[in-house]
Amino acid sequence: MASLTPPQAPPKWNHTPEEVLSITRQALAQNKAVSNEVAALPEAECNFDTVFLPLANAEAEVLIICGPLRFYRNVSTSKELRDASNQAEVLQRDFDVEESMRPDVFKAKAAAEKHLRESGEWEKLSDEQRRLVEKMMLDGKRAGLALPEKVREVLMKLKKELSQACLDFNKNFNEEDGLISFTLEELDGVPSDVISGYNKRTEGSKEVYDVTFKTPDIFPIFKFAHNPATRCSAQEGYEDRLKQNVPLLEKALDLRRRIAAMLGYDTWADYITEVKMVKSGKNAQDFLDNLEAKLRPVGEKERKILLQLKKEEHEKRGLPFDSEFYIWDYRYYDHVYIEKTLNLDESLVKEYFPVSVVVPTILKIYQDLLGVKFIEIKDDNKDVWHPDVQQFAVWENDARDESAFVGYCYLDLFPRVAKYSHAAVWGLLPGYELPSGKRHYPLRAMVANLAKPTPERPALMRHDDVTTFFHEMGHVFHGLLSRTKYARFHGTSVARDFVEAPSQMLENWCWEPKVLEKMSSHYKTQEPLSPDLIDKLIRSRYVNVGLFYLRQLFFAKFDLKVHVDKEAADYTKLWNDLRESISLVKGGKAQPGQGTFGHIVRGYDAGYYGYTYSLVFAADMYATVFKKDPLNPALGKLYRDKILLVGGSRDETDSLEDFLGRSPNSDAFLQEIFGKVANASL
Repeated sequence: MASLTPPQAPPKWNHTPEEVLSITRQALAQNKAVSNEVAALPEAECNFDTVFLPLANAEAEVLIICGPLRFYRNVSTSKELRDASNQAEVLQRDFDVEESMRPDVFKAKAAAEKHLRESGEWEKLSDEQRRLVEKMMLDGKRAGLALPEKVREVLMKLKKELSQACLDFNKNFNEEDGLISFTLEELDGVPSDVISGYNKRTEGSKEVYDVTFKTPDIFPIFKFAHNPATRCSAQEGYEDRLKQNVPLLEKALDLRRRIAAMLGYDTWADYITEVKMVKSGKNAQDFLDNLEAKLRPVGEKERKILLQLKKEEHEKRGLPFDSEFYIWDYRYYDHVYIEKTLNLDESLVKEYFPVSVVVPTILKIYQDLLGVKFIEIKDDNKDVWHPDVQQFAVWENDARDESAFVGYCYLDLFPRVAKYSHAAVWGLLPGYELPSGKRHYPLRAMVANLAKPTPERPALMRHDDVTTFFHEMGHVFHGLLSRTKYARFHGTSVARDFVEAPSQMLENWCWEPKVLEKMSSHYKTQEPLSPDLIDKLIRSRYVNVGLFYLRQLFFAKFDLKVHVDKEAADYTKLWNDLRESISLVKGGKAQPGQGTFGHIVRGYDAGYYGYTYSLVFAADMYATVFKKDPLNPALGKLYRDKILLVGGSRDETDSLEDFLGRSPNSDAFLQEIFGKVANASL
């Protein structure tokens, strides 16, 4: 297989800032030329092949050319290249707004649809072709093409302003490089291997350690620092790190309210949820309210237990106790509780998950389950945006010729300056059927921020990191193994409140004993996790689950409220008040944490509820199909064929029913969280 040559070369990563912009402008001009041709068609010549097909192909071609160019802003070490990539993003977003609001193109679409339905050709179209027509027509309605011209002009201006506000927010998010400093005494309790990775310097007469706000640096302080003042300072700095985003978020929310009203929607939430599984803002609110009512008694009980632990520890350490449970107490006492009740040392568990073992093992688990093979591209053949990045060609397991090529996968796993600071997957190239009948193959890139090696130890992963990596690889395979006719339906191009479900389902593998044994190897002894440690780790999964999900509901309810309210508010106050009332943790000094809430400007606006909503489907899929034998390739093929293959080319409910053999329900989710099936429906 190593001798096979992919039928499609991977993209080059050697662009200059000038090329990023010139290539983008050229691609957009080519796309516009196609739109102009469609718009100029006589009404009698408007049909599927002259209107919908060329527009779909032009849309795909822009994705292919511009996707990698817009990606540089998340990963490049060159500020000039990141800036050019950001400018390219502005160009494309503005262009997309303008093109989406062209009445002449929409008129051609409407004429083509009318011809298809009246001529009898509609019935001859495939299901995916009909879906393409329906989605393109809905695009026009949601873009405001039914509005008078002067109103459309104002609407276009507002949409461009909204796009710019979101881009500026994201740029600040990616390029945030703040830090907070502590003495060694203040870091008491933080594992020594973590501290050894901090930059140490002299400040006046004392030595201090600089801690960035990147996850591998700051989260160990939340979890391990004994001194509550240290955790408080770290939390306040973390929440305050992007205060420059506050006015940008206020502007974005104001623009969304105005745009929704102009389009005839009661709220932005109603506009956004119209095309999701949940269908309306009210349904999303009802879902969250219902789940909160179930979780609150569980969370209150857990809070009481953790507060007692805090009281005992403060007495032992001679610290004052004010009977309050703060946000900077949550992760710390959650860790203390697990260590005390399960005798589970998370620092010890981490020693069994070296990156050099976990990453290839997880790749092998996926390859065996889904019937594919990753071939790493190395040395002179390797072409990536940074030396840390791994590049893979992906093939069917039994590949004998180029027809078995699947696509490309890139892994960019370690933190660096100005790199996207969380974990996510980008679909840089879509898979779809070319006009020639051949396929264009997909490319997926995972960006993460795993801990780097320290002087004492290799790069190690917390079990949380392992689960996150497994989750994100689920998105990678959704993008690689989808096989749709049109690019707009490829891979994860599904309803936003379903898109997380496949990856959330796959997280379950990280709690299966035989999988944990398979992907663990102590960095010194190479021994796997012992059965005792595996048992303790699995039992820790649902510890303090009420408080965990109430925290998720806080994010979801903040997101929904700001997109339902008709008037602006003091969002810093709302953020802190809602967190206290829903998450059951008290804040200290009110910090503008909403400035760190990147989801709200990255496609999850009025959509954060989807993380919990999709868990219902994830639990159902796992319990019904995979639980009995999670590594069975036959079940992997069923999942590949019924969920991954179709992407967004059919309704998500149809895919679920095809996979499950029945309509989905919430029984498995409620059983998983509460230990019994609740009577009230979700």
